[in-house]
Amino acid sequence: MFDSHGQPRGPYKGIYAELTPSDAADLAARSEALGRAFIDQGVTFSLSGQERPFPLDLVPRVISAAEWNRLEKGIAQRVTALEAFLDDIYGEQEILRDGVIPRRLILSCEHFHREAAGITPPNGVRIHVAGIDLIRDAQGTFRVLEDNLRSPSGVSYVMENRRAMARVFPNLFATHRVRSVGDYSSHLLRALRKAAATNEADPTVVVLTPGPFNSAYFEHSLLARQMGVELVEGRDLFCRDNTVYMRTTEGERQVDVIYRRIDDAFLDPMQFRPDSVLGVAGLVNAARAGNVVISSAVGNGVGDDKLVYTYVPTIIEYYLGEKPLLANVDTLRCWLDDEREEVLDRVDELVIKPVEGSGGYGIVFGPDSTPKELATITRKIQNDPRGWIAQPVVQLSTVPTQIGDQLAPRHVDLRPFAVNDGDGVWVLPGGLTRVALTEGSLVVNSSQGGGSKDTWVLASRSTAADRELGAAELVKSLPSPGKPAKTTRRTGRSRSGAGDEQQQQGVND
Repeated sequence: MFDSHGQPRGPYKGIYAELTPSDAADLAARSEALGRAFIDQGVTFSLSGQERPFPLDLVPRVISAAEWNRLEKGIAQRVTALEAFLDDIYGEQEILRDGVIPRRLILSCEHFHREAAGITPPNGVRIHVAGIDLIRDAQGTFRVLEDNLRSPSGVSYVMENRRAMARVFPNLFATHRVRSVGDYSSHLLRALRKAAATNEADPTVVVLTPGPFNSAYFEHSLLARQMGVELVEGRDLFCRDNTVYMRTTEGERQVDVIYRRIDDAFLDPMQFRPDSVLGVAGLVNAARAGNVVISSAVGNGVGDDKLVYTYVPTIIEYYLGEKPLLANVDTLRCWLDDEREEVLDRVDELVIKPVEGSGGYGIVFGPDSTPKELATITRKIQNDPRGWIAQPVVQLSTVPTQIGDQLAPRHVDLRPFAVNDGDGVWVLPGGLTRVALTEGSLVVNSSQGGGSKDTWVLASRSTAADRELGAAELVKSLPSPGKPAKTTRRTGRSRSGAGDEQQQQGVND
């Protein structure tokens, strides 16, 4: 927020002026208002098995128009290259034949699914939605921390954060040129409809959820409602003759596009986990026959594998012939002998990450670890070099955050969301800023006690169409969906206790 002279930086001047007169009681009142807004809107997440309001901080993160323009181009470039990579990996595999990346890198990846071979999306898009996690390093440079190409979550919080902030700070939205985040669902729906087979003039789109016990169920429900499509569980769908149908009160209806929020492992018990009660038996064969589109595509996880991540700059140059616009965080690969030796020599200095980890779990911060913990991670690296990468401790940038009755610096990252409709990659102006609420912590994941901030991208003065000129636009009711046929889903718990457990783990967000 502040420059080297202690003055508020340009994008933050208005916010600083708004907050400066606030005393502790005023800050507390506004914070309480945010919490009430989230409770009223049903915006919750699951932490340690308990539903609670998603923590939203009072102070937004602000990104200038010029800086966002650079980020937007870099994200679009990255998604475009990864799209080409996935098409190649599940097709001709030219990048492997040319020796650009090792074949064993792909074959050893848990999320490389041979079952996806032969499934060609009608419009060529496999990555309909991507969440690209960014951090700003000590030099002020944005770097990519990881790619999320399967079921990236958090966009619902982006939209709901904005609505809640507009209620609490209406004056700021009346005077600032903050770009809207309200049209995300329309971009997503357009991408999903364009993904359908070319002979479908009015495709039926559904959102497939693991169920209400999943931590991201609020988001699944919100997106379905905003797009005006059915929210379904696996038991609402069935396959016949390689075609997917939805059970409705008006009879069977063919489904053309499934926006799934379920991991590959649970998607089709005929192809993956046979005990899954969340998916649809025969779904993969229906996709292979060209009768349904699965979004995002089966097997996308090979593109966001944390070891494959280290090769993304090379992937960009190979497919696009361009230099990466966004750099990776420097990363050591434990499966390479020389880099593994460096990791083992510096294990007490580095951040060690499991390649298959998510949600911040399994990460070892060397400087904060005990000798016993360092010995344990050393053995794990030696026993499974493919399973680990290492990165230097990157001091994430900080943004003033309400802690009790005062503002204090806390570390943040940023997850922008990109939507690919086949004609181009659109990046939601903003994204989910996650904040580590514990002093000194670098762990921002909500599953480990992190919170969030509204992310403001300022429009340039020449783009008045992008401005949100007042709070009224932000707090208006959600658009009324159309009237799709009602599914015949039963209410209550799923068919077995195992189903409840699978709902909680059946999506990698």
